[in-house]
Amino acid sequence: MRKYIKLIFLALFFIAVSGYVSSSTFIVDDIKIRGLKQITPGMIFNFLPVGIGDSLDEVKIRKAVRALFKTGYFEDVRLERQGDALVITVIERPTMAIINFVGNKAVKTEDLEKGLEEAGFSEGEVFNEGKLDKVLQELRRQYYANGKYSVEIDYQLDPIGNDAVELTLEITEGEAATIKQIKIIGNQIYSDEEIIESFKLTTGNWLSWFKKDNQYSRQKLQGDLETLRSWYQNFGYMNFTINSTQVSISPDKESVYVTINITEGDAYRISSVKLAGDLIVTPEEIYPIIFTRKGDVFSRRSMEGTAKAITELLGQEGYAFANVNPIPELDESNKTATLTYYVDPGQRVYVRRVNFFGNSKTRDEVLRREMRQMEGGWISTTKVERSKVRLQRTGFFETVEVGTVEVPGTADQVDVNFKVKEMPSGNLMVGAGFSQSGGLLFNTRVSQNNFLGSGKMVSFSFNNSEINKSFSVGYYNPYATIDGVARGFTLGYQEIDSGRRDVSRYDQENLSFGVNFGLPITEYNFFNTALTWEKQEIKTTPSLLDIRILSFLIREGAEYDNFQWTTSVGRDTRNSRIFPDAGRLQMLSTEVTLPIGDLKYWKIDYDHRYYFKLPLRKKWTLILKNKIGYGDSYGSTKELPFFRNFFAGGPRTVRGYGESSLGPEDIFGRALGGNILLTGNAEVIVPVPLLEDIKSARVSVFYDAGNVFASDDSFSLSELRMAVGVAGIWMSPMGLLSVSYSNPFNDKFGDEIEKFQFNFGTQF
Repeated sequence: MRKYIKLIFLALFFIAVSGYVSSSTFIVDDIKIRGLKQITPGMIFNFLPVGIGDSLDEVKIRKAVRALFKTGYFEDVRLERQGDALVITVIERPTMAIINFVGNKAVKTEDLEKGLEEAGFSEGEVFNEGKLDKVLQELRRQYYANGKYSVEIDYQLDPIGNDAVELTLEITEGEAATIKQIKIIGNQIYSDEEIIESFKLTTGNWLSWFKKDNQYSRQKLQGDLETLRSWYQNFGYMNFTINSTQVSISPDKESVYVTINITEGDAYRISSVKLAGDLIVTPEEIYPIIFTRKGDVFSRRSMEGTAKAITELLGQEGYAFANVNPIPELDESNKTATLTYYVDPGQRVYVRRVNFFGNSKTRDEVLRREMRQMEGGWISTTKVERSKVRLQRTGFFETVEVGTVEVPGTADQVDVNFKVKEMPSGNLMVGAGFSQSGGLLFNTRVSQNNFLGSGKMVSFSFNNSEINKSFSVGYYNPYATIDGVARGFTLGYQEIDSGRRDVSRYDQENLSFGVNFGLPITEYNFFNTALTWEKQEIKTTPSLLDIRILSFLIREGAEYDNFQWTTSVGRDTRNSRIFPDAGRLQMLSTEVTLPIGDLKYWKIDYDHRYYFKLPLRKKWTLILKNKIGYGDSYGSTKELPFFRNFFAGGPRTVRGYGESSLGPEDIFGRALGGNILLTGNAEVIVPVPLLEDIKSARVSVFYDAGNVFASDDSFSLSELRMAVGVAGIWMSPMGLLSVSYSNPFNDKFGDEIEKFQFNFGTQF
């Protein structure tokens, strides 16, 4: 009915307008426009179907009025005749000066504004109430996509002067509809539970109030459908199809029911694997990186992984824009597939320049010396990525981004641009902390990890705790030579009260000075060596000593001048030094005192750490660690000094047991340590809601095992202490905070059990 009323009104309006001009036709000699404020005359003439010299009649008048109203810029349009001139008088609609959103939480204001802009409805545009209705529908659609079916949107207009308005959109979001049921129809091979387990959408659990994973979202559903398709195709069901998806909503708009109809089809095996196209590299180089083999069940994941590996191989040879397209050909009768990888390497690309942005403090040469991608050579995606990792590992930058830009006017050149965000290079830390084993501590540290932007490190630190009082200064230049040889020195003083950490009671005073060097062997292999002079003095009361310590002091004395030569050789492929989640570290370290010193002993230990993503849980990282150590004396010294023993127990070795409490004990029941160390650790880092993208925090579940032995005792793996538990680490602005809760097992009578352990304020 309203539609007919509008048509009648427009007809009467056109009749009235035509009366302004005259019922007779005339030739237009001039066109005059009145009433314009925001709109330019040129815009009027663009839409006006009448020009000077045209014959104007009633039909053209109606077309002209309709064309001007259709622009949406005018509230009223009148056409008049003055002699042979056509006079157009308009009243413009107001401009939207301000658009406000009130009450939106589930959808960000930026997303709502983007939706308005796509509909041509934004600040500075002419207000059109008819278009506003469409815009409100678009906003509701955005909320429906987020499961907010009970959303209500109202608006308010407030004039600003005579020619502008302020539009306020008032949104009442309501509660998101929750999923009550997800049903799969047509599945025979896998149960609903097996399939839905990999979905982001769920029917809810005890964490759903926090994770919101039971709230319907169209985007999440589309992602789950793709996950479902990949699930079947990874197990060979190449003809798997999703026939339909139904989403129904309860009358109260609070519950959602999802039904997915599928056809599984048959599983296929690979009958042969072929290479086609312009290979560039030999097939012998490609076949080792092919994950799809004859006789294997077809897997979409393996197929895509192979295509990516071939692309990366070509990228190492300068073909940065290579395209590898895998095509499976099905044999329906035998249920097999011939898999062919079509290789199009494209044109080899060279690097014109390597540019750096964002390094306002760090010198350009400090970044450039970390580059593995050279200017003038062909681009290697592996070298570019390695250059990025090396910049991250310097510790000078909070973020590192890299991109390639084509050089204008060329088809085979690019610029490689690194964008960095610098971290504060100078630190002045004056604070306090507490550790469960070390007690209350005060520390002062002044350091410049990137002194004057040169990449060199200078430091001064002072610590004062119940166990350890220390002072040290240090200098380190990671590029003392152009070949990357590092050189540095340290000067330190330390007082240790071992009795306060439940270790055999003695006081130790050390003064040391050392020079160290680092030599890169290959890109990932390294060799470090240091020579340190150390003056030590043991201060204690004989009545409080174990007979083994007392015997050592009687035989060797209580003051020593030693020259320690330490070396370490290893391989480090980790992607970060602080919180890595990929790569491996292997390091063999030795420590030996030179014969010119008072004590003659040696120690050796092997440290291995392996980080990798779990295949079925890409956001989960498995960490495997183990450390083996052995020490002994030589020459005139009869045994490894007791203060150089290995210790185990506590947050850094075997959690759930007191710090350094494991292994042989003295006659007073305090830890004595031993010359044999064996520890192992398996840990899984799991994502935590709201912390998944935070790189400075980790939560994990772990299994620890280890102990310390003396060579004169019987060594047995049954004596290993073990524990399982959960742990969290946060690199806070005030220092490292680490907590763990463990359940020790295989423990023995007399072991010092600490299920809950924490450290705060100590160095990592």
